[in-house]
Amino acid sequence: MLDRQQLLSLIDEMAASHKASAGQISALLSCEDEEVINYLFSQALAVKEAVFGRDIYIRAIIEFSNVCRCACRYCGINRENQNIIRYQMPAGEILGLAYAAIDAGYQTIVLQSGEDLSYTREMLGAVIRKIKAYAPAVAVTLSVGERPYGDYAHWRVCGADRYLIKHETADVALYEKLHPGHSLEKRLDCQQHLQALGYEMGSGFMVGLPGQTMEMLAEDILLLQKMQVAMAGIGPFIPHPDTSLAGAAKGDIALTNRVLAITRLLLPTVHLPATTALTVQGGRAEALAAGADVIMQKATPAEKQRLYEIYPRPVKEEYSLKEKRQLLVTQLKSLGYMGI
Repeated sequence: MLDRQQLLSLIDEMAASHKASAGQISALLSCEDEEVINYLFSQALAVKEAVFGRDIYIRAIIEFSNVCRCACRYCGINRENQNIIRYQMPAGEILGLAYAAIDAGYQTIVLQSGEDLSYTREMLGAVIRKIKAYAPAVAVTLSVGERPYGDYAHWRVCGADRYLIKHETADVALYEKLHPGHSLEKRLDCQQHLQALGYEMGSGFMVGLPGQTMEMLAEDILLLQKMQVAMAGIGPFIPHPDTSLAGAAKGDIALTNRVLAITRLLLPTVHLPATTALTVQGGRAEALAAGADVIMQKATPAEKQRLYEIYPRPVKEEYSLKEKRQLLVTQLKSLGYMGI
């Protein structure tokens, strides 16, 4: 067990070298010393600001289908859930939302869905091409799960810039328990394919999964570093009432923010969102203070947001995309950040 001074020195070493062992990470994650935690956050924020300044990147996310072929045990849109109304947006609706978001000032459009194979390689490729034709400088991020290499290659040629495919947990046994019929090896193969094709590849994981340990979380962080990810979505586990994990405890926000801060120290240039899972539990400001630099805003219409429920979350009063963005920019300014 490391004492306070040793932990403070460790934080300095990590901030300077961007390296740590699994044991050192576990020790920091387990620490509840307020002085150490505050110093961890201050150093993480300093590392973030050395790279990104006070900028916070605002992304527009369009959740275009809640149909999914997977049976992930934590996810509210998994194929086993019979208590959900399914929807699939046609290409024209996706494009309309994307164009509206671009016109409202968003510089990144995230297209996300369940693993819905009815959206073919060609169909999504056409959507990507039209978005890039409308606004060539706008980045297009995809998050549609595990697909064949040929799909990834086609979408890259069409203009897709980034791809988000979280590893969820680096522990093989826990991964297979949570993802029936899927393997961590396949997930990591997909990540390698995306990087080989030149995507900015994003990964990530949940904090507080049933059966997860501090040592597992340390390995999650080290896997992000090993894979040299460009983005990492890290948020607390929130149980969904229509899944087999309905009775499990929520992930801890304070621990999640320590994970974010350590990740920032080890991966100084990574984009770290203050995830929606953190925001719905009131943890956005703390996440930004721990080194997060990205916020995802919903461009999905409210009636469909209520159906795209990976975990329970309130859907607030609907504003226009431009109003929502301006409101967030104002909130960020009050905290000393610049929303871009």
